[in-house]
Amino acid sequence: MPHIVLEYSENLENRLDMGALCHALKDAAASTGVFPPAGIRVRAHMANHVVIADGDPRHGFIDITVRLGAGRDAAAKTRATDAVFDAASDFTSEVMASTPFMLSLELREIDPEYSRKASSIRDYLPPEMH
Repeated sequence: MPHIVLEYSENLENRLDMGALCHALKDAAASTGVFPPAGIRVRAHMANHVVIADGDPRHGFIDITVRLGAGRDAAAKTRATDAVFDAASDFTSEVMASTPFMLSLELREIDPEYSRKASSIRDYLPPEMH
């Protein structure tokens, strides 16, 4: 049930292909073995109104939240966060090198006691993705 959620500043809309970034993060997450591929969900939301640091409108950001079910050990969580962050860093390296830009990631565990789920996605996927 991993969710990877990106929030990003509007000024990145024409500088980065957010759809391609979502695919890159999905691929990075799947490659770790920590996230079940059938459950990976990546989405990006643009923030229309942003003030960063001194308010210079050139400043940009991407904030990534990774939410996953509880129960993984520290090594698995580190492997997962490093893989997703490294993929985001690679994808945004030109923006980082050429403009004022902030990239951040936080992993949050989902408390199973208060989490509910329903899905038919696996019914439509090949068995190797389950």
